[in-house]
Amino acid sequence: MDPSTPEIETLRKMIDKSRNIVFFGGAGMSTESGIPDFRSAHGLYRQAEGKTYEEMLSIRFFLNQPATFWAFYRDIMLHPDAKPNAGHYALARLERQGKLKAILTQNIDGLHQDAGSQRVFELHGSVRRNLCLACGKVMGLDPVLGQQGVPKCECGGTLRPDIVFYGEPLDATVMDEAIRAVMKCDLLIVGGTSLTVYPAAGLLGYRREAKLVLINRDETPFDQRADLVVRDNLAAVLDAAVPQ
Repeated sequence: MDPSTPEIETLRKMIDKSRNIVFFGGAGMSTESGIPDFRSAHGLYRQAEGKTYEEMLSIRFFLNQPATFWAFYRDIMLHPDAKPNAGHYALARLERQGKLKAILTQNIDGLHQDAGSQRVFELHGSVRRNLCLACGKVMGLDPVLGQQGVPKCECGGTLRPDIVFYGEPLDATVMDEAIRAVMKCDLLIVGGTSLTVYPAAGLLGYRREAKLVLINRDETPFDQRADLVVRDNLAAVLDAAVPQ
């Protein structure tokens, strides 16, 4: 996009003046990498026995119908070939410059880490980690991708993805770290999220004197409170605003 637009110029100046930036992102962060957000993929989710994605991703469904869950999860939720986009790399660049102190993400794809970001708080977990319900062993994606049906640990126990299912609370330690990061920042950049999913969206309530930037194609409930609203492609905006 044109790096000389007024919004990009304003964001660039805000970044230049800031010393403690936090980025809070949602599904729109990864759509440029070919991972559909829940809204646009809703039709796909409903194909699974006519159920919504909320039902299919609930802890009750996982426990009661593990075989159906894992078939759905492999087909819809896993994108092992996805690569970071320009937005991911821009944030990693900003971290290397010493300005970005934390990334708070609702995504479970691990692409921020692939781009080189170090301080990433995964509010909803990660598909990159899987836990054995019997022995507690933590493993990567290989056992899930390499097996058919319900994946098993070497001990014979059933695996579960290390994600936050609907019906489960967010990890308290991760949330505490995220809250502290928001409370200390002087610029909070929020992108690719409708800010309607709680308790994650409630993180904005911990902002103190920090400037607030919202980058999202659609309106959010927080637009009126923002110092800058940019309705454009998130990856392109970040790439244009963050110095090389």
